[in-house]
Amino acid sequence: MLLPFVRELFADVETLPAFTRAASHLKEGTGRIRVSGLTPSAKALLLALLQRRAERPLIFVVSDNRAVEEFVPVLQGFCELTGACDPESVVALPARDVLPFQNLSPHPELQEERATALWKIAVGTASIIVTPVAATAIRLRSADYYADLARTVRRGESFDTDALLAHLNTVGYSSADVVEMPGQYALRGGILDVYSPEAERPVRIEFFGDEVDSIRRFDPASQRSSNPVDEALLLPLTETPVSDHLLGAIHTRLSGKRITGNEEIVEAAVRAGGVTTFPGWEFYAPVAGADHTVFDLLPHAAILLDEPDQLRQEFDRFWTRVAEMHERSGVGNLVRPEDLYLEPETWWQKVAALPGADVEHLGITRSEDQASEIAFLTQPAPRFHGAVPAMLEEVKKLTADGKQVLLAVPNTGEIERLADVFTEYNVSFRLGSRTRSGESYADETSYFAGEVFTTTLAKAYVPDGVTLPEANLAIFGARDLFDESEAVASRPQRQKSKVSAFLSDFRDLQVGDYVVHVEHGIGQYQGLKEINQGDGNAEFMLLEYAEGARLYVPLTRLDLIQKYRSSEGAKPVLSHLGTAAWSKTKARVRKAMKDMADELLKLYAERKTAVGHAFPQGNEWVREFEDAFEFSETEDQAQAIADVTRDMESSQPMDRLLCGDVGYGKTEVAMRAAFKAVSDNKQVAVLAPTTVLAFQHYETFKQRFAAFPVTI
Repeated sequence: MLLPFVRELFADVETLPAFTRAASHLKEGTGRIRVSGLTPSAKALLLALLQRRAERPLIFVVSDNRAVEEFVPVLQGFCELTGACDPESVVALPARDVLPFQNLSPHPELQEERATALWKIAVGTASIIVTPVAATAIRLRSADYYADLARTVRRGESFDTDALLAHLNTVGYSSADVVEMPGQYALRGGILDVYSPEAERPVRIEFFGDEVDSIRRFDPASQRSSNPVDEALLLPLTETPVSDHLLGAIHTRLSGKRITGNEEIVEAAVRAGGVTTFPGWEFYAPVAGADHTVFDLLPHAAILLDEPDQLRQEFDRFWTRVAEMHERSGVGNLVRPEDLYLEPETWWQKVAALPGADVEHLGITRSEDQASEIAFLTQPAPRFHGAVPAMLEEVKKLTADGKQVLLAVPNTGEIERLADVFTEYNVSFRLGSRTRSGESYADETSYFAGEVFTTTLAKAYVPDGVTLPEANLAIFGARDLFDESEAVASRPQRQKSKVSAFLSDFRDLQVGDYVVHVEHGIGQYQGLKEINQGDGNAEFMLLEYAEGARLYVPLTRLDLIQKYRSSEGAKPVLSHLGTAAWSKTKARVRKAMKDMADELLKLYAERKTAVGHAFPQGNEWVREFEDAFEFSETEDQAQAIADVTRDMESSQPMDRLLCGDVGYGKTEVAMRAAFKAVSDNKQVAVLAPTTVLAFQHYETFKQRFAAFPVTI
């Protein structure tokens, strides 16, 4: 938790003449201005502050999805530091990862992210939207359409269960026997289990007739219910709900055969004609009457363009690729690119008529009215590459000159590491983050600060710092201090979607290896091939099937591929493309898996009757032990720690295998589990296969537990 005085560090930024002009312009909403002189980190800082002062939503348009992924966590970090807006109200609206007319559907994880973002925009919970230029050109439906994609179930309200399940099916949910992953639901009598995207845990909804009697979260591993809640938000997994009306409209445009009549006649014709979804059908949804863009969903928003010249080049490249794909597809005038997207010329005309600003790093002199240009003075923070004395000298120099200095690091371990360094070198500082309810060593050392201008240490994701000389503010990020790579800078991780679980590790894939395509079956990997995509070459995975048939799979769709594995190493028979053989094989395997599931169900029913020791939730010591970890947990490591902790706190005996390569952090997971057990007055035994490894673990445990009264 950040302490209130941290937000006061940014007060001088909001008094700058340039900031006052920019904020006033955005608040008035008249015309467009140019804002220059902003480094990437300065853009994130100013965006957070401008949104609060302008009192209106902001749409920040960037070049591509990679720019969104890099910018959003930094923007959320500055929202937290400044208190200007809720970090949860910062929404990323990504572009689709494939093009229309390719007969490929967008990645399900991207569809899920887009659907949730559009819902947040439509209901007004988004204050800042970061989106690529290609995403802003997509033709969309009205705000009411996207607001209706989610459902809120409240205790005491009445619901038509059949209508609720029908809605879940149309927005991407799938029925399952047991709910374990996001996007699944299971109905058993009057109990509905459902796992919504972005939810920490699934919910169990109990009905008394049509009335919601209770809503409780439950553990997907043990299926045990926990704390009750008053309401549950069920978010969509797709922005294009499947409906007969939509499929009929798409069929009409692509076939040239018009279906007329009332809604019932259209639905009957669609069902009779066997009209259904197909790869890439989502792109054609605008033909059913989409005449809006994301700008229309937020009519009062200000539109900020990041580096307009780069956006223009990126948009032109994108449009060229779409036009080429359209020409190759042979669709002709049945569906044109402009039916699905705004053309570049139309897009620029639309943006020019909307209030906002062009945001640039380098101010380029133009012939336009100079009164519409606002220049800031910002500079990247100096980098010390781990040179602690040089960093401390710079900090002392800045504070002596009356500058406010903020060091932002991504985790508590780094804060305490810096606190030790500042204490050792007798440099004053204060902590801007309180990590626990009680005082720790770091809390005590923070009182070492007694000067008016002193360095502040705070927990926030700001990898690259920035200095604002006119505001007397210097911010240093993790990479400025320790030269950390992007992977080590501890970017906040969002929860993995269910569709990520299918991604395989292809590092050891060799030419000639067998792979399995989820739709086409077993093929043989023949390497990577480059195919010209208009603005450059794109890489495809080449798979060979029976009778020499070839299939090119874009690297953006590796989620459809898994490496073939056989316990006996036997060579499989290649599948035939274009036949029903693979579908029949999957049906046989599905039946065999169901029989195996019946056997496993009996086995685990017996296990459920066994009762083990349930450890209590983490106490102060456990949290202090976790915070003492001097590195940033990887996403998988953090997930493993959470899973093991949940297992230990359950009365169900643990049944888990943690598997990982050397150096991937398994020992830290084991040490946290051991400390949790010891803190509950238990003894812990660690078994190792060799004496050497046992001695290595002995030394590691001694060092890690040294600050705690635990005997190793």
